[in-house]
Amino acid sequence: MAAGGDDQWPTTGSHGHYFLKKNFHKPSYCHHCSDLVWGLLGQGYVCEVCNFVVHDRCLKGVVSPCIHIATALIEQTSNMSVTKLLCLYAAYFMFPFLLYVQVHSMCYKSVNPECNYGVLAPSLLPPHAVSNNCHTVALETLIGSQPRRRETASPRSISEDFSSGGGGEAANKSFRETDDNYSQSRERDRSRERDDRDEELIKVYDGIASFRHHSYKLISVPRHTSVEQLVAAAMWAFHLTGDPGDYYLTDLCGNSEKEIEEPYPIPLLTRVDGRKPALLLRFRESTDSGWVRVHAGRLQVSESPKLVPVSSGTSAASLLSESLPLFGLESANPEDFSVTEIIMHKGVSERVLSRDEIPWESLKQIGRESLRQMQRTRFYLQPKEVPCSENLAVFVSNLPFNLSQRQYEKILLDILGKDNKYSSIGPIYYEYGSMVLTYQNFDDAIQACYILKDATYEERSLSAALLPNIIPQLIPPEVQPLLVFVNVKSGGCQGLELVTSFRKLLNPYQVYDLDIGGPLPGLYVFRHVKDYRILVCGGDGTIGWVLQCLDNVGQDSECSSPPCAIVPLGTGNDLARVLRWGSGYTGGEDPLNLLRDVIEAEEIRLDRWTVVFHPSDEKLFEDGKGGCGTGGVMSTSTAISNEDNTQIFVMNNYFGIGIDADLCLDFHNAREENPNKFNSRLHNKGVYVKMGIRKMMGRKMCKDMHKEIRLEVDGKLVDLPPVEGIIILNILSWGSGANPWGFERDDQFSVPNHWDGMLEVVGVTGVLHLGQIQSGLRSAIRIAQGGHIRIRMNSELPIQVDGEPWIQCAGEIVVLKSALKATMLKKKKGNIPSSNVGHSGNHTVGNSKIRCPAVIPAASELDNSGFDESQTTPGNKTQIYSTTV
Repeated sequence: MAAGGDDQWPTTGSHGHYFLKKNFHKPSYCHHCSDLVWGLLGQGYVCEVCNFVVHDRCLKGVVSPCIHIATALIEQTSNMSVTKLLCLYAAYFMFPFLLYVQVHSMCYKSVNPECNYGVLAPSLLPPHAVSNNCHTVALETLIGSQPRRRETASPRSISEDFSSGGGGEAANKSFRETDDNYSQSRERDRSRERDDRDEELIKVYDGIASFRHHSYKLISVPRHTSVEQLVAAAMWAFHLTGDPGDYYLTDLCGNSEKEIEEPYPIPLLTRVDGRKPALLLRFRESTDSGWVRVHAGRLQVSESPKLVPVSSGTSAASLLSESLPLFGLESANPEDFSVTEIIMHKGVSERVLSRDEIPWESLKQIGRESLRQMQRTRFYLQPKEVPCSENLAVFVSNLPFNLSQRQYEKILLDILGKDNKYSSIGPIYYEYGSMVLTYQNFDDAIQACYILKDATYEERSLSAALLPNIIPQLIPPEVQPLLVFVNVKSGGCQGLELVTSFRKLLNPYQVYDLDIGGPLPGLYVFRHVKDYRILVCGGDGTIGWVLQCLDNVGQDSECSSPPCAIVPLGTGNDLARVLRWGSGYTGGEDPLNLLRDVIEAEEIRLDRWTVVFHPSDEKLFEDGKGGCGTGGVMSTSTAISNEDNTQIFVMNNYFGIGIDADLCLDFHNAREENPNKFNSRLHNKGVYVKMGIRKMMGRKMCKDMHKEIRLEVDGKLVDLPPVEGIIILNILSWGSGANPWGFERDDQFSVPNHWDGMLEVVGVTGVLHLGQIQSGLRSAIRIAQGGHIRIRMNSELPIQVDGEPWIQCAGEIVVLKSALKATMLKKKKGNIPSSNVGHSGNHTVGNSKIRCPAVIPAASELDNSGFDESQTTPGNKTQIYSTTV
């Protein structure tokens, strides 16, 4: 940045952007002229701060200011037309792009000075409702998140979000090398430009901590810049406010703590081996007074934060006495309250000040480490009697499934040792190999968490996280907090973007990465919240995972069945389509709009079904009572096993036997062998097509399947037509939006939906029939409709439940309505995305379904469909099957 002469704006131009040459591997558009950025290499430039994209020809015409100087431009404009307002909630959580709102000066008085969180207020967990005494622990350790790893050193373009990956590691390496070459070339060009303009590039650190971690800002200033202008430029680089006279600079390369006092110091700065000079920005220790921002915290008063003057003689007790009247608590006894210092460094942590402690001296001590951290520090008032658990919970996962409590205790004792033993254990989630350890001492909990994170058992790395404590009494009655689960591995692997976005928009303790312990940590944190909603970002399997965990922990929670919304990240996303959430998240949707849709969504019931697999006695005898589900994903974490080898599943969407499950199993095995290749929704669907063609040309495993099974619906035997597969539907979406049941027509079947307590049974004749169903050219063969289904298999066949496939041995399968209930959130009709329309032409309106047929069948085709009126009776609809061509 420049801070000398009459020009106080960055040398890159008054816009303040720092542009680098960029190779755009995907379609990108110039943010200045809106035209496509085209070419092979080095097509344009991107700002390394705000990702502003421009053509080479548009570089000199950019006028839009960079985000890092926008507010400074507002503050320093002599003819002030805009005023900056600080978003206090954003300041609490350190989110830079939410730190301000901009309004005209004439509108300033009409804006509420207190941040009310806008449209997110009904779903936002208030900051003061979260108790966290972990003042030395980063946010990632508390909620078990993993910091996002960038694969390239160059900034990510906004336009890159609209393209899928999969270019190969060699191509990515080549692109990165090309980016680095252009970056170095651009830096050399900028260095020559600075030499021509007689300018200097200087490193600036804001404290000892930033110097220790090599975290600095670069400022570009003319060589004749005065020391006052240099201080102002350094403050500007770190977004520091206040009187520049309270700050001074020291020469780091000169190994001196002495203040730089020369009027024009740049030619005199120490340069080691021709490197850039380095400065350290410090706060004057002689400053004995200032202002601190005091927040109401857990006082539950509708007052905005107050600026309170403090000095070196102001203790925490004095700050309490001066602050309480400002919040309308003149008659309150200061002895009943305490002052909490909110320290924001790599997250949010808190520390209760002793009554004799001096807040101003504490602030200056923080400023020695980092001036940015000093400016972000806040003070909160809270009553001493706030109900807050002193115990610390450590969540541990990835242990073996279904061991006894004594076995788990022995494993943990061997890993932790006696010095770090927990005070109590529980609850234990046996079927997931997870549990909660409770500690009374903070240091012991931290030490145990780090030990468990680095530990392995049976060649499996353990996962551990410290969990925060929510105080439900401090959640306003009109607030229904949103608990967000994100599966970063679903479908196109877009979850990392959503984790980052949702943690910026919501309280970070509301957003959990399912890659770290699954849904159980979040459900445990929210166990005492009486009313909340859940947003699941993932595919159909992820939704089933969350619902299953809710079944296991709901009985111990205040809210046993919270309503669930969906952001579809999977490949099929059939349940999301039925509930109007769209066919798939593309990355172009605004996360704020997603949250707004969740707030406005309506609650609806979803039927759930229990599927019981019982192998035949002959097969058990042959296998020595071993497991008969092979070659698939039938794990103990998704099914309940009994001593007689019975497997019990919960079905939400559909259940398939035969050719459909066979394709699903091949896809699953291919993904297990090369998981890195399946990172694109389009690629996944292409793999399905290739496998279907291979099945058509090869041996048919499910040929004459109708002869190998016996079907009963509601206690009545059903004659099967010649089919290679049977699909039992709970929802009218299958295989990425297709509707096997077909459009509405005049027959003996009732209009189906997902809350009527009925299942629809359809048949498919082969892979070609599946393709025709997918394309909307044909529907499946309607076989039956009922609420209790029994299937007898005489040989092993491929099976899939909600997309989880395996080979099932001969035996009996029973599908009956589950006692478990699920409440889902259905998107309002006016907000349906255009991609929500399935291939079959079905549209959902309210609680009814309007079916628009793609092809109207002729009467002759219906006559040959297998429909026999002589077998039809009003009370026996289970023996009717039909097809539409």
